[in-house]
Amino acid sequence: MTDQVLLSGGLGAAIGGLLTLVLLWARRFARGSRDLGGEAERATSRTLHLAGLAAAELRADQGPELVRAARHLRNLLGVHAVAFVAPDGSVATDGAVAGLETASREIAARVQETGRRQVFPGTGAQDRTSLEAVGAPMTVDGESRGILIAYSDQVRGRLVRATGQVAEWCAAQIALTELEASRASLAEAELRALRAQISPHFIYNSLAAIASFITTDPERARTLVLDFADFTRYSFRKKGEFATLAQELGSIRNYLELERARFGDRLDVQLRIAPETLSTVIPFLSVQPLVENAVRHGLEPLASGGRIIIAAADESTHTEVSVEDDGAGMDPAAVRRALAEDSAQGAHVGLRNVDTRLRRLYGPEGGLIIETNLDAGTLVRMRIPKSQPLHETEER
Repeated sequence: MTDQVLLSGGLGAAIGGLLTLVLLWARRFARGSRDLGGEAERATSRTLHLAGLAAAELRADQGPELVRAARHLRNLLGVHAVAFVAPDGSVATDGAVAGLETASREIAARVQETGRRQVFPGTGAQDRTSLEAVGAPMTVDGESRGILIAYSDQVRGRLVRATGQVAEWCAAQIALTELEASRASLAEAELRALRAQISPHFIYNSLAAIASFITTDPERARTLVLDFADFTRYSFRKKGEFATLAQELGSIRNYLELERARFGDRLDVQLRIAPETLSTVIPFLSVQPLVENAVRHGLEPLASGGRIIIAAADESTHTEVSVEDDGAGMDPAAVRRALAEDSAQGAHVGLRNVDTRLRRLYGPEGGLIIETNLDAGTLVRMRIPKSQPLHETEER
């Protein structure tokens, strides 16, 4: 009797322990499932993932990329096929459906006529798809950028709404691509304006100074020729909207060496550059025009010349770069008018171009800070954010 009781107790304990382990495992599994999220969370994550993949392809705006975008959107909508029809009639599709391109062009033409999404029943003809379809326009600022078409066995209200929303999202991606292209064109135009500002008188004076040293100091003439070559190479490089402060200062050094050949001892330059600021990414040709402005409008009018101080200081999240001269100064009201004008002409076009670029990049408060008055010299400052992950520099 005692043995049976002990055996029963042992079996009960073993079964109880096993049940406890099962319950603990079930509880842990349930907790893990909650950590992974419910069905709604997983569906949201999948939707965002597919949308992100499609966005990258849409922003590329090329044939193969559009086909891959169609594939991601087909999976997103859960349909048999998806087609993009461009305004020029070209078609990018994904889905093994016969007659897809022909059907898509006809559907796109009908949607284009009305400018609204439409539902199309399958025709069953040999050269058409028998699937039902919904087409929705992709418009940017009232202009068509193409038609998005989704094909399914049955088109219900949910798919119609989803296709319309996806078409609007695609249009937004296209608009962003066009905005980026416009921004790049604007940046290139601004750089062309800055390059055009390089004075023919500066080039003439530099070459004249070099020529004057050829017989009297050939080694100095050779050094100046190299400085001139490096200066023009940097100023006219083909691409790159940004540079490091160190790169910009290298070009400024070449510029000042050429001006020193003309000014002699009348041009005194001091650098006060904190070493940790040299790697700061700045807009290309943003400091050099300030130095040129100091030479041309500050020191050149004075027979005695003067001093230019170029400084860069570390200010926690920003780098402050300044160019100061003790020259003729400027009328503050004239400077304010020059910065407000849209014209590419005028005495201070270099300052205006730099100020415009800084404000475009860093916001309304990111422009130049100018302190000046007649016969009181000029101090020009800019504050550049240290963190600029989207801005790349071109290696020299």
